[in-house]
Amino acid sequence: QVQLVESGGGSVQTGDSLRLSCTASGRSFSGYAMAWFRHAPGKHREFVGHITWSGGNVNYEDSVKGRFTISRDSGTNTVHLQMTNLKPEDTAVYYCAADLTGWGLMGHESSYHYWGQGTQVTVSS
Repeated sequence: QVQLVESGGGSVQTGDSLRLSCTASGRSFSGYAMAWFRHAPGKHREFVGHITWSGGNVNYEDSVKGRFTISRDSGTNTVHLQMTNLKPEDTAVYYCAADLTGWGLMGHESSYHYWGQGTQVTVSS
């Protein structure tokens, strides 16, 4: 099994930055992609972006393009979400997720096989 642990969340002001990290424990990750989702109360769980593990190709949800950057460190089985120019609408619990196969549709919850416990990000105006 793949166990995912997120870290780096916190409470910040509008315009601040945070870097979230997600580490896959155990043996080296050999799946298709690692993704970030976020879930705010009263909203659907939203796809933020993902990175393919082999090639490092990144895709982002439109709402975070230009502000968020996803990167990976294959040596430590870690994916990062660097968030800049944070806005109140970014407030959510952020989850990382692993897509082992790449067979499903990118960004669809059902495509991801393992999920972390989440880390809270709160952005105050």
